[in-house]
Amino acid sequence: MSIRLPSADGGQRLHRPNHDPLTPPVCGPARSRRFYSAAHVVADPLAAAAESGPVVDWESTLAFRHRLWAQGLGVAEAMDTAQRGMGLDWPTAAELIRRSAAEARSVGGRIVCGVGTDQLPPGRPHSPAAVTAAYEEQLAHTEACGAGAVLMASRALAAGAYGPEEYLEVYGRLLRQSARPVVLHWLGPMFDPELAGYWGHADLDQATDVFLTIVSGSPEKVEGVKISLLDAEREVEIRRRLPVGVRCYTGDDRHYPELIAGDGQSASDALLGVFDPIAPIAAWAAIALDRDGPARFRELLDPTVPLARHLFAPPTRFYKTGVVLLAWLAGYQEHFTMVGGLQSARSLPHLATAYELADRLGLFPDPERAEERMRRLLAVYGWAS
Repeated sequence: MSIRLPSADGGQRLHRPNHDPLTPPVCGPARSRRFYSAAHVVADPLAAAAESGPVVDWESTLAFRHRLWAQGLGVAEAMDTAQRGMGLDWPTAAELIRRSAAEARSVGGRIVCGVGTDQLPPGRPHSPAAVTAAYEEQLAHTEACGAGAVLMASRALAAGAYGPEEYLEVYGRLLRQSARPVVLHWLGPMFDPELAGYWGHADLDQATDVFLTIVSGSPEKVEGVKISLLDAEREVEIRRRLPVGVRCYTGDDRHYPELIAGDGQSASDALLGVFDPIAPIAAWAAIALDRDGPARFRELLDPTVPLARHLFAPPTRFYKTGVVLLAWLAGYQEHFTMVGGLQSARSLPHLATAYELADRLGLFPDPERAEERMRRLLAVYGWAS
């Protein structure tokens, strides 16, 4: 039995579904690295475009997080994978943080949560004081919920800062008052075009210096940094320059196996959106890294890179569409509807290739169901599979 899939060049191809799915492990966290999966949210399909704001299917959303914890992965909550700034507003994110933090405590799962400034109205400038206050509100909420904080890059700060001085001022104040060490997140413009020139410089060498100045100014308040620049060489440079004890979490969804495995001198931990769809493989690879070392780790994880590079292909910010598609095909949710209608952000050939690559990796617990759902999606577009 095969399924006919559309190609980006207007052609077609036959795919024979894989009927040998991977069994996820049930295990605790890895010892040699920290692995966090940024997790998507499941929209309420009947209210995903409600005028009152996004509506989340809480039961399905939290069930997916329990699935990640059961496989030994931590959860990075309310970040860009959860459509933060692309459909998920701050009030809904605040509730997501509250609920997920409580669920994490119930099972002893690791969790960190995104702290930003997205409650500030877009389209007008905001002072450093206003940006700081917005960060403070979200930081206080996250810490009150008992979760670690990831200080995400701020569109408002990028729009209003005249140079590096504003970044030094805002981040310096936040680090001084944080109750526990935080993760600083450098999200590149490929993920969010509004973050171009972050840290006050378009030149990445100069921006890196500002970023590391902030870290070195309060190393005891920085648990780690998350680098999402899709630039492996720069990430290696940054992690080698970090103060002792500060972790480097890779956010590079194109080069993650080599960055996590390390180069003999340093290695990255992981906080990745791609771990959402490839969680079972990532979990087995983490076990292998502990037991057998980097070579076996890469043997397991390297085959996932073609899928990751496809999901995160430009425009990279729409990778969430493929992530949610695969969750639906895998049976982790009952529909392919996203907050803000983002399910329409990728073409049918793109979605078909995502299905094919994920199926080859054995990521669908019920391959027949995944095939049937893919056929239904193709039919909606008028494609006879």
